[in-house]
This record gives sequence, structure tokens and C-alpha cells, in this order.
Amino acid sequence: MEKRVLGKSGLEASVIGLGCWQLGGDFGSSGVDNSTDILAAADDAGISFWDTADVYGAGQSESAIGDWTQANKAPRQIVTKLGRDSSLYPNCYSSDNMKRSIEGSLERLQVDCLDLVQLHCVPPEHMQGDSIWQHLEDFRSEGLIKHYGASVENISEGLLCLDKPGLTSLQIIFNLFRQDAVQKLLPQAADAGVGIIVRLPLASGLLSGKFSSSTVFEDKDHRNYNKDGEFFNVGETFSGLPFDTALCLVEELKSMLPFDIPLAQLALRWILDHPQVTTVIAGASSAKQVAQNAAAASLPQFSDVMLHALSSFYFEKVRLHIRGSI
Repeated sequence: MEKRVLGKSGLEASVIGLGCWQLGGDFGSSGVDNSTDILAAADDAGISFWDTADVYGAGQSESAIGDWTQANKAPRQIVTKLGRDSSLYPNCYSSDNMKRSIEGSLERLQVDCLDLVQLHCVPPEHMQGDSIWQHLEDFRSEGLIKHYGASVENISEGLLCLDKPGLTSLQIIFNLFRQDAVQKLLPQAADAGVGIIVRLPLASGLLSGKFSSSTVFEDKDHRNYNKDGEFFNVGETFSGLPFDTALCLVEELKSMLPFDIPLAQLALRWILDHPQVTTVIAGASSAKQVAQNAAAASLPQFSDVMLHALSSFYFEKVRLHIRGSI
């Protein structure tokens, strides 16, 4: 598995990472039921960058990872996020509260220091100020964390973080149905020495090409309860696209791409063709999906002609349907 360096940190990340939201049950029961198979498959495939958060299953995802890594030693980068727990969100980002959150993650992950902790979609007014960043600097000085970054909802939030000198990484929504970062955010992040971690690379599974109008999601799956943004940012689920509209766009996208390679792998390969991207944290609900995701790293790059066609498709046919801030 190819590795890339994450910004100015020196941390090496496998270009295909593992998103671990599903280990907390927020995509239904399959991620929890298959958690050990998923983590074992990630190790087998050389996927060494695992991303989780303290709120995924109220800590369940972190605990599953902690148990696995203690029992199965291997070189990995385990990174987590803080900021959406009720003890912090939306306006309680004191040093003491943040430190308690980090200490909880350390306990569940069974480590003494976090390689990377990321602000988790924190309201922009807090990211604009200096205090929350100073807290992170203090935690680094104390040896609780090695590096810090931010996971953001949109382009403008990402841009406002780039002037923070200690920032190691930005985690952004970036996929064939959300391409705007190409224009400004990716080049400016590269200039600032900030690594890019891509989340929701398959637009909540849309870009697997396996959904239809008859697809039913479990009650606890955010693709059921948040499909129109009822519970959190509408741009998170299905990249902000109305589900039925998105299904039509997926079919048009399929007609543009090779039929002999799974759409999910092509979607991941497209992201990796952007050199500013360090790693793509792809979720998986089974060991088979993990292996399929990993295989995308060995696909050939897209031609310039195809990259231009996919850009035109997005800006002319997809972007106008996205709800929420891009």
C-alpha cells in the first residue's frame, strides 16, 4: 500500500485509510457485528491509517479499536476527533472540558498519547479565535497529543483554519459529488504544509453504485434519519444531495466510466489522483469491502481527458442540487 506524508507532521499514512464511524453502529448493526473482521482485513490490506471519534457510538468505535490494537500489534496511525460530544458542543470548549475528552479517548484507545486529534466540525466562531488552538498547543506540550488538525463541513471553514501555524491536517468532504476543494482549498493547504484527509469519499455509499429507489436503511443509520438534514448538517449525508436525484446522477456517472471496475474503486481512485490528498478514510461494513477499497490504490490514474469530463459533469449537473454549504 502506498503511503503519503501527512502535511508537516512527518506521519506516514496509507493512501487508503479506514473510516471507523460504522464501528459505533451509526450505519446500522453490520459495522458493529463485523468490527473484528473489518479491523483484521484493514491490517491484512496494509491500511494503516484509522480514523475514529469520541462520539461514534458514544465511544464504542474507539473502544473496539483499542481492544483490537492491544491484542494485535502492528504499525498503525490511530487518529480521533473531539468537539461534538455534549460536554463540548456547541460552546463549551474550555481547556478542562477538552482535556477530559482527550483523556477519555486515551483510555478507550488504550494509549498514552494520541498521534493526531482533530477538532470535529466545531462551530466556525470557535475555530476563528485563538483559544481553542492554544488549548491544543498546551495538550501537545503536556504530551497528550503529538499533532492536531480539524475536520470541517465546508470550504470556507477549511480556509479559515489554514493560518493556524500548528495545524497538521484538514479533514474534508471530497468526492465525485463534492469537487469544489480542487479550486482553492487543496492548493492553499499544500502551500501551508497541511495534509488533506478525505472523508465521505463515496457520498454515504451513493458512489458504490449499489443503491436504488427501493433501498431501505436501518432506523439507526444516519442515511435514514438524516437524509434531509433533520439531525445534523444536511451536507454530511449523501453529500447534501436529495436521494432520488442522486440515484439518477449515479446512473449518468456510470455511463461515463469503465464498466469492468466497481464504481466505488473508481471513485476512490479519482480522489487519489489529487496529489494534495494524503489519505482517503473509506468506511466499510465487511471485510470484503475493506479489501475492495484497498484495491483502488493500485488502479491506474485517470487520463486528463476523463478528469476534465468528470469535473464538467460535477459543475454542470451535480452542484446545483447540493443542499447546505459547500
